Amino acid sequence: MTIFQNLIIRNPEIMSGKPIIKGTRITVELILKKLSEGVSIENLIKMYPHLTVTAVFASLEYASKIIGNEELLEVS
Repeated sequence: MTIFQNLIIRNPEIMSGKPIIKGTRITVELILKKLSEGVSIENLIKMYPHLTVTAVFASLEYASKIIGNEELLEVS
């Protein structure tokens, strides 16, 4: 079992069903966006005190699995 399976959930009634950190309204998308903007994990946790280092890495693992399962379709 991977760490994201325990920490990342989807619920259509919370944040329109986007993947979130369990027990919060913090989306995986927000975490990835902030990291891509150069926010450090330490500062991210200061900005969102309900967030943990494990949750940040779970978000990265989740995104990696999603991208890893993408299928490319050629359009002719």
